[in-house]
Amino acid sequence: MSHDLARERAKTLIDGFVGKRILVIGDLMLDEFIWGRVRRISPEAPVPVVEVERQTLAIGGAGNVVSNLAALGATPVMLGVVGDDDDAQRLTSKLRAIGVESDTLVRDSSRPTTLKTRIIAHNQQVVRADRESRKPVSAEIENQIINLFHREMENADALVVSDYNKGLLTESLLARALASARNRGLTVCVDPKARNFSRYQPLTIITPNTQEAAEAAGIAIEDEARLIEAGRRILTAIDCRAALITRGEEGMSLFTAEGEATHIPTVAREVYDVTGAGDTVIATLAAALAAGASFVEAAVLANHAAGVVVGKLGTAAVARDELMATL
Repeated sequence: MSHDLARERAKTLIDGFVGKRILVIGDLMLDEFIWGRVRRISPEAPVPVVEVERQTLAIGGAGNVVSNLAALGATPVMLGVVGDDDDAQRLTSKLRAIGVESDTLVRDSSRPTTLKTRIIAHNQQVVRADRESRKPVSAEIENQIINLFHREMENADALVVSDYNKGLLTESLLARALASARNRGLTVCVDPKARNFSRYQPLTIITPNTQEAAEAAGIAIEDEARLIEAGRRILTAIDCRAALITRGEEGMSLFTAEGEATHIPTVAREVYDVTGAGDTVIATLAAALAAGASFVEAAVLANHAAGVVVGKLGTAAVARDELMATL
């Protein structure tokens, strides 16, 4: 099977992203970048003194999936939890700036909005400071999210589950949401974090990286034979139609329940920063499947999108025209 997508077919699929309503449920965060330069070492301790020049904010975690979907022309709906704090305000205003409403976010005064502050000097990350709670959300918050999910699911084209292990995606929340999605016939794409993939079912496609796949399958992936074995094991272990293992500079490998394995070589010309590439992959995959792509077609488009995003610094998104240009 050819891994090249005919340009006309690709254009049809990419045009088909527009207006697709895609629910994203997962751990939402705010990424803060403090940019500066270092000219001296601190007299107080052997650490660099960063002279701050500017500060930027980005929507992180599951929110980066939302940013990517918005850039691709889809209509993302973000289901998540924020604190009752200033960072929640900063986050909702960033979401509004890309046309995403915040009425599907639940405010939980018992936890902070997840904030990751990266201090960057001369394009090198010096340190990262995290403000977060990783404890599971309460039953009350879970019920609020599920109620919102049931409301939004009725006119959705696909669902993305974006797990960053920050406490929103409890086993019971996943079980309830995924059972409802299956009953509704919704395409479900999961970017996993837990080693035990059995909590993410039923679903359509799962997108672990090599390390996550190896841990879930209980195999050291050292060669192609073991990679294929890992892909097969994941598919037999859970109720899932396909697994897309993302392999960094080696591209990605797609395994389907029918027994097919398709290796898709990377198209990245220059890998500058892999931050957030997994979010780009799952966003493109969901948009493509919602637009009627086959698993192979969706994976090829996701691979091209990842090739664009790793050439940018920091969490980044791929616009629809940028994706079309790579084909």
